[in-house]
Amino acid sequence: MNKAIDAHIHLDMYSETEVQEIVSDLTEMNVECVIAVSRHLASCIATKQLKKDAPNQIFTAYGFHPEQELPHEAQLNELISWIREEANEMVAVGEIGLPYYSRLEAEEQGLTLDLAPYVTLLDTLLKLAAELAKPVVLHAVYEDAEIVCDLLEKHGITKAHFHWFKGAPHVVKRMINAGYMISITPDVLYEEEIRTLVRSYPIKQLMVETDGPWPFEGPFKGQVTHPRMIHAVIEQIALLHGLTAEEAGSIILENTKRFYGLSTF
Repeated sequence: MNKAIDAHIHLDMYSETEVQEIVSDLTEMNVECVIAVSRHLASCIATKQLKKDAPNQIFTAYGFHPEQELPHEAQLNELISWIREEANEMVAVGEIGLPYYSRLEAEEQGLTLDLAPYVTLLDTLLKLAAELAKPVVLHAVYEDAEIVCDLLEKHGITKAHFHWFKGAPHVVKRMINAGYMISITPDVLYEEEIRTLVRSYPIKQLMVETDGPWPFEGPFKGQVTHPRMIHAVIEQIALLHGLTAEEAGSIILENTKRFYGLSTF
């Protein structure tokens, strides 16, 4: 079994015991390391602390997750200042993006979520990423992805990782042509939409992730989400691309290391 990297996990959302178990399992499970993303300033600080305990196995991304209430100006300024101070220790700005699911939920309740301030927030964080010359980890699906592509082009950002992406064929084509990366979760084992996406996306632009502690169905139903699950994801990608698991795993590992510059840490 090849070594692999979980390219997107919310480690700070697990219990302390679960984190300890996950980190202690990584070597045995052939998981070289994880990319731990953040949701807001407190999450960034917690993620930084987790990295201190396992500096060679946890690599950090700091940002503001869009599926929550917008930060006040003072909160945003504090977060941006903190990220600037931590720039040399992080591998990316993330998780950032647009609130697709919150907007959907509001619509189901007969309400309207104003997208404009979220676009402004994302624009500010992408400007920061460009200033710091850091990759970005993006939460942007379906029609939101087109807005994000426009903003990435505006800021000249080419190193973009769309995690757990879903979108229309014309958006997929645009992202492929721009060289953007996507990461695939365990739902590739049972979601045809994701399987179709994997078939259409070049393997040189694929990574794998768990988005833990988000739970999964199918063969993972009832399990605590763990980075070891990415090996099953790699096996499915291999099948969908007509490769051996070893071939696919090697390519995906190299993709992730190259994108996040892990050889420099």
